[in-house]
This record gives sequence, C-alpha cells and structure tokens, in this order.
Amino acid sequence: MATLVPVRLLSAGSLSAAARDLIQAFTGQQGVVVEATFGPAGLLRERIEEGEAADLFASASLEHAQILARAGRSAAPVIFARNALCALVRPGLAVTPDTLLDRLLDPAVRLGTSTPGADPSGDYAWDLFARAGTIRPGARTVLETKALKLVGGRDVAPAPPGRHAVGWHMAEGRADIFLSYRTTAAAVLRDSPGTQVLSLPQDLAVGADYALALLSDHPGAARLAFFILSPEGQAILDRHGFVTVTEARSARRG
Repeated sequence: MATLVPVRLLSAGSLSAAARDLIQAFTGQQGVVVEATFGPAGLLRERIEEGEAADLFASASLEHAQILARAGRSAAPVIFARNALCALVRPGLAVTPDTLLDRLLDPAVRLGTSTPGADPSGDYAWDLFARAGTIRPGARTVLETKALKLVGGRDVAPAPPGRHAVGWHMAEGRADIFLSYRTTAAAVLRDSPGTQVLSLPQDLAVGADYALALLSDHPGAARLAFFILSPEGQAILDRHGFVTVTEARSARRG
C-alpha cells in the first residue's frame, strides 16, 4: 500500500529528468508516493529557510545543503553524484579547448550563464571565471561583466512549455557560448541541433558535487535517499550522464 503522506522532494532543476526516473522506480518498488518540486537549488534553499515544508533536498551544490545543516534545518548532507561544466557552442562558431578562453573574452561573443547565488550552475561559472583570472590577468572581471545571466534567476524569461531553457536561448541566438552542466547537453541538442558540446580544458575545469539532505523524520524520505544511493539508483543517475558515487570512488582508487 502506498504511503498516505507523500514524500516532499525539493530538487535541483538539473536533476529533473533523472529524478523523475528515480521516483518512478522507487515508487514502483516501494509504494511510496513522491511529490517533487524542481528549481534552482539556491532558491529552493531559501524557500526551506523561509519555512516551506519539505522532507528531502537534492541540491546541485554541497554548499547549499551544508548551510541548512549548519542552521539545524537538516541532517548532515551526503554527496550522491557529481557533474561538471561544459561549454555549449552555437553552430558555426569555431572553438576548441585551446581557444576557449580567447573566445570567452572576445567582445563579439555573447556568453550565457545561469544566475550565481540563485543557481549553483551560475556559481560554478563564476568559479571558472576566477580560474581564468589566474591564467590571464583581468580575465575574471571581463567575464563577470559580460556574462548574460539567462537562466536560474527569479526574474529570467521562462522557456516555452516543452523547451529546455538553455537550448531555447541557444536556438534563439541569445548566446554564442553557454556555460552549463554536461548533463544538459542532450536536452540542449534537441532544442538547438548542431550545438557543439565542448569539454573544458583542465585549467578551467569545474566540477559539481550533488548532495542529499534529510529535512524531516518522514520515513519515506530516508528510504528515498537510500534508494538514490543504492546500486539501482546510481545506475539511473549514470544513464543520465552523472558521475556516480561508485565511479568517483573507483577513480580515486585508480
């Protein structure tokens, strides 16, 4: 019998496709209903701080989950997956890893990002800008100034129904290069065919730790967290392009 009170999950928007598959598998296996809300993790954290009822927080940033734990609003967070930034490049613009920084700094190239503070993807882009500043003096200021915060904020233009926000902006020509998660690439390509997916060079590479934080004593929330960390849950995340906890451990041992 399904749990009468659903588990209330607040989840980073970059997890939406994977989370829906996780929820479907979890509910089918354990009969626990999950109600999921997706959005920028920073804004979701603020909603929790303002008193919104929730049982489990799946954040695209370990830091946001740690803030809740330090405030006594959640249990200690656990990393369950990893992601990384990539550069999404409009068709026709020649860019390689070796020329990426030059292109990002080019005044004629429109650079799209998410919104720092509200969305971890934006924070990670700003981390990249800081790295760029250590390579080339002044680059950090130039990039922070020119970056177009097209997604992830309170007042950004919403994408049409059925469209991926980043892919929509790329298709509409609002950005020549968009710094986004590598897991968004498939969805972006559906909206903006021909977009080049470019891995970042090592000196600019930025990774993302995704964390779970229990917010209540709802037994279904703990069960969902354990399912996400289980081999079955990790396999679902792997299919969606995330680096799983198991993969990360194996890489460190290697």
